[in-house]
Amino acid sequence: MHPNPQQPFWRFGINWLVIGLPLIAVVASFITLFIAIGNPDPVLQTRAIDAPERPAVEGRNHAATGGKPAAPSSDQ
Repeated sequence: MHPNPQQPFWRFGINWLVIGLPLIAVVASFITLFIAIGNPDPVLQTRAIDAPERPAVEGRNHAATGGKPAAPSSDQ
């Protein structure tokens, strides 16, 4: 026989940790998802338009792909 009556679950602090922390993580992930969908990253140009920009763009593309820079085109 139990001399103390059973207490409801919300009276125990550990239950707030077991239920609350995962719930906070789920809510935070949805907030992050809505921010990411609402503010997408801009698409970067893969080719340089002006001659002074060409070394920087080729260096960025080389760092991103790890490959050799493209052969100079005869577009000009």
